[in-house]
Amino acid sequence: MATVQMDIDIDADADVVWKVVGDFATAPERITPGWVSACVADADVRVVTLQNGIIVRERLVAIDEERRRIVYSIIGDTVQPAHSNASMQICATGPGRSRLVWIHDVLPDELAELLYTNMSDAVHVIRETLAAK
Repeated sequence: MATVQMDIDIDADADVVWKVVGDFATAPERITPGWVSACVADADVRVVTLQNGIIVRERLVAIDEERRRIVYSIIGDTVQPAHSNASMQICATGPGRSRLVWIHDVLPDELAELLYTNMSDAVHVIRETLAAK
């Protein structure tokens, strides 16, 4: 199984960042405006459309408010992994500073390159957007 991990330092309070990242229904558009062109949620499933045309259907697995951690998996559309488990966790690193740890485990391993490319592109937008919160 392949793992892609991105650690993003953010110039914003962890609780403020978590309020955005922890909202399963709206987080993709709110943390990556323009990079995500649409996000439609229905209960525990959301369909995220990226600006590059990739469409990803994701299922919410868990939200841990105390640890500021959300877990979800890709369940289909353009990308159809045999296994997918992703998490985003917000950690306080100091006054007005936080870190987003974004981890995605995926099978088959060949999907890791696509995930790495898209996650790498997204982190720049995420950092700037969340620092402005």
